[in-house]
Amino acid sequence: MGKVPTDTWVRATWEEYLTIIKAAEYEKAKCYYNQGKFRLEMSPLGNDHASDHSIIIYAINLFAALKGIKLNIRDNCTYRKVGFKDVQPDISCYLGDNVEAIPWGTKIPSLDQYPAPNLVIEVGNTSLADDKGEKRLLYEDLGIAEYWIVDVPNVQIIAFSMENGGSRRISESIVLPGLKMEVLATVLRRSRETNHAEVGAWLLKEFQRARND
Repeated sequence: MGKVPTDTWVRATWEEYLTIIKAAEYEKAKCYYNQGKFRLEMSPLGNDHASDHSIIIYAINLFAALKGIKLNIRDNCTYRKVGFKDVQPDISCYLGDNVEAIPWGTKIPSLDQYPAPNLVIEVGNTSLADDKGEKRLLYEDLGIAEYWIVDVPNVQIIAFSMENGGSRRISESIVLPGLKMEVLATVLRRSRETNHAEVGAWLLKEFQRARND
């Protein structure tokens, strides 16, 4: 197929896609496949992306722990419907009854065999337009219950509830009841002013206060 364009969608069969992603030069690429086209994301992940990525994982884990919600988080895990779809969200979460759905030893979870994550999150900086567009449609098709986009440049969380092949904006999580997007946006803003330990201390107090209200 020659040199493959990256950070854009390219037409290919499933077999061509699998051959391409096995090449050593794309070993560290984030890979997506949907309806006869694929996307390889090769842009280096900078400081802002990495910082927002880590603090959002911390916030979700802390909230679930305080609420007694069963949770397993995957970082950059690939999910596959063989022959049709491949996704590699920045963050994915299994919750409640699905928390142990993927057994240890599983390499690439097959969504023909296992349930899709309850929540997927893309941290969008250079990929933001695609996160809001093509990837959102892809996650709708996969039956993801909830999809968040961490908008790094604008310091906000864009959240969608997904059902019946469509999605709608939400300001409070449904899969993590009581978790407000504005609180997470405040976490992002605070992380630009102070270190993660201090942000975490503030967040702990905020979650405890909300629990007692």
